[in-house]
Amino acid sequence: MRADDERDYVQYVEGRILPLRRTAYRLCGDWHYAHDLVQTALIQLYRHWQHVSAVGAMDAYVRKMLVNIFLEEQRRWWARKVRPLPAMPDQPTAGTDPADDHLDLKAALARLSRGQRAVLVLRYWEGLDVAETADALGCSPGTVKSQTSYAIAALRRHLPNYVSERLEAK
Repeated sequence: MRADDERDYVQYVEGRILPLRRTAYRLCGDWHYAHDLVQTALIQLYRHWQHVSAVGAMDAYVRKMLVNIFLEEQRRWWARKVRPLPAMPDQPTAGTDPADDHLDLKAALARLSRGQRAVLVLRYWEGLDVAETADALGCSPGTVKSQTSYAIAALRRHLPNYVSERLEAK
């Protein structure tokens, strides 16, 4: 890699590392695993920097890499063995402490499929519209809409107040 490209890569990573980690955490719910996802995405980005840096929408491209890495993990047999989902209670308890609400949301998100979780994270926490989410996930806008609907319905069963106050309002 040329020195100019190396400098540009380092500048990009330094400016985007925290938002990438937040996105990865929202996808997987574990800071250590999120760090691994981001690291893998940045390694891929480094390998293909000369090609990728010519792309105009760098953030969208890197976000798509991150989501794809996250979704590919579920297809690997060893990932399913190493990272089983923890047992969750049938009904999360609602607390008045915001930390309790965060834990309830995290538990409810963990019950969703990876695809549904990815759709919610990209649509509601990353602020992407249907077309941008479809592009990031490599699927049709109709799939994004249906997965969003199924995911919200699943969350509504566990966190009805959260869904009505925060997701349905958008």
